[in-house]
Amino acid sequence: MAQEKKISVAVIGAGGVGRCFLQQCSQILPQYPNISLVFISRSNRSLRVPTWNHELSLETWEKDLVASGDPALSPKELLDWFGTTENEIILVDNTSSQDIAGFYPNFLKDKITVVTPNKKAFSSDLDLWKRIVDNAYPNNPDGGFLYHEASVGAGLPIISTLKDLLETGDEVQKIEGVFSGTMSFLFNNFAPLEGEGGKWSDEVSKAKDAGYTEPDPRDDLNGVDVARKLVILARMVGLQIECTSAFPVQSLIPTELESCTSGDEFMEKLPAFDDEMEKVKAKAEEKGKVVRFVGSIDVGRKAVEVGLKEFDKGHAIAGLKGSDNIISFYTKRYGSNPLIVQGAGAGGEVTAMGVSADMIKAIKDCHGWKKVR
Repeated sequence: MAQEKKISVAVIGAGGVGRCFLQQCSQILPQYPNISLVFISRSNRSLRVPTWNHELSLETWEKDLVASGDPALSPKELLDWFGTTENEIILVDNTSSQDIAGFYPNFLKDKITVVTPNKKAFSSDLDLWKRIVDNAYPNNPDGGFLYHEASVGAGLPIISTLKDLLETGDEVQKIEGVFSGTMSFLFNNFAPLEGEGGKWSDEVSKAKDAGYTEPDPRDDLNGVDVARKLVILARMVGLQIECTSAFPVQSLIPTELESCTSGDEFMEKLPAFDDEMEKVKAKAEEKGKVVRFVGSIDVGRKAVEVGLKEFDKGHAIAGLKGSDNIISFYTKRYGSNPLIVQGAGAGGEVTAMGVSADMIKAIKDCHGWKKVR
């Protein structure tokens, strides 16, 4: 019987999602005796094994990283270090770094498997997207595997569902949904199915206090985060979308507040613009509808859009609760009754779950299942 391959796991990004991921690893990795954690890094320091026969402790990694005097490695330095072992390497990038994302093609070309929730790798420059895909298996038979389920919808099976539809020969005609937990929370409370809802600025403030928005809510209200997710899915279905500015993205930031120097200043001035959002809500209510912030991809028309849209109260998107995401896949097989994926689409634990699930798939692929697929 052939000896099982040794697999080394390297983790970039150990705060937020990264910390949740490493906590989940403490339950997962002990199930695989040939898997070892060999590297952890944050922006300013790193922790790695002295030799490839060692492994880092999943119980003490956090204090060990704090005590480490080693600086963070550049992507090139990390790649060079990977070249000193014959072990299979799984690189888990939990950051949103453009620099690291830009180095994915090099990692993949050197047979290093990449697991990541980093949206920038797949939604920025179209040329980078192509180089990543071209250097990953199966386009490059000798390349590393690539998994990025959590780049859209955190732990929700959106990427894998779309891949399954495409790989089994279905024709995807349209994708539509609420792709932002922040926007879901805001509009489910601002324009609920029952009742009047609160003032727009009050709901933004509540969302900020609850941790649903970024420290500066404009980073959510500008629609760019949703646009990045749409770019990823659009490229997967074959649309050559150059970037997030290549299609209409509606910003909910009043023009007069774009120049605010801080999130606090923005929040202080936002109530003066509540009437504008009230008019949007009232216009929908006059038709017996509610307004929601959605993203859509019309494959036939090659059209991608992000912004406000009115929905009948019986529509699945109108009936969302809390901060749930919902994504509808309209395909030839499913007809007018779309395949729907719904659930929590944000949060460290669920995003880390998506990353962890991808890592498990990568472990199985690194065991030599590549040739069977």
